[in-house]
Amino acid sequence: MLNVHKIKQDICDIGDRLYKKGYAAANDGNISYRISENEVVCTPTLISKGFMKPDDLCIVDMEGNQISGRRKRTSEILLHLAIMKERPEVKSVVHCHPPHATAFGIAREPIPQCVLPEVEIFLGEVPIAKYDIPGSQNFADTILPFVNKSNVIILANHGTVSWGEDPEKAYWWTEVLDSYCRMLMLARGLGRVNYFTEPEAQALLDLKKQWGYPDPRNETQNCDICSNDIFRDSWKSSGVQPTAFQAPKYGSKPAASGNGSPAPNTDQEALIQMITDRVLQALQTSK
Repeated sequence: MLNVHKIKQDICDIGDRLYKKGYAAANDGNISYRISENEVVCTPTLISKGFMKPDDLCIVDMEGNQISGRRKRTSEILLHLAIMKERPEVKSVVHCHPPHATAFGIAREPIPQCVLPEVEIFLGEVPIAKYDIPGSQNFADTILPFVNKSNVIILANHGTVSWGEDPEKAYWWTEVLDSYCRMLMLARGLGRVNYFTEPEAQALLDLKKQWGYPDPRNETQNCDICSNDIFRDSWKSSGVQPTAFQAPKYGSKPAASGNGSPAPNTDQEALIQMITDRVLQALQTSK
C-alpha cells in the first residue's frame, strides 16, 4: 500500500535540498508526486521549500483542481501535469531555479555536448523551451516538444524542470545539469573548452545504449553527435543561439578550435591577407 505520508516527507526532504543548494530562493520552486491515476501530491504556493512540513502539502487531480490541503496548491502545477500526461510512467516532477543552468536559459545559450562522460550518459542533449508566462496552460505546453526526448528541460528566462520515478531521481537530473553548467563557465573563464573526439563521443553513446539509457542521437540519421542537432529546429521559436560555446564539427565539417570557437574560415583568411598586402604596397609606394 502506498504510504502517502512517506511520499510527502520525501518531497519535503528534496525541498530542503533545493533550498540549501540555492536552487529555490524564498518561495521559488515546486515538487510533485503522482500517487494514483487521478491524484498528485504537490507543494503549496508561497512557502519556502526549505521549511515545509508534510501537513503543508496539497493533493490535486490531473486537471489541477485541489482535492485536499490547508494551503493553496502551487500555481505552476499545470507544468507538472503536462509532463505526467505525456509520460504516464513519470511519478515525480521537480521545478526550480538553479543559477548556472538558468543562466543558460536567460542567455538562450544551448548546452554544449561532448565534454563530460557523466553528462553524456545521464542527460544527453538538453533542450531550452520557449518563454511563456508561468502558471498558464500555454506555459505548461512549452515542454511538450521535448518531454519524450529528455529528462530535464531548461525553461527560457525561468529555470529548469526535471522528472523521474521518485522525487530524488527527478532532482538528480537538475543537480547534474547545474553542476555541468557551472563547470562550463569556469572552463571558459580559464580560456578554452576541450571536446571529445568523434570516436570518444560515439563510444559514450554506445555505452549509454548498452546500459539501456535512450538517446535521440541514436535514432537520428546523419546526426552530428556533438553539435546540438536534435533540438536545433526549436531554436528559432525559443530565441536560442550559440554565442559563448561553439560545438565541434567532425567529418567533412571544419573542427572547432581549442577554445570552443569555430575553426578559422579560409576564405576570410585569404581576404584579410589580400587587404594586408595592398596596405603594405600602398605604404611602400608613398615612401
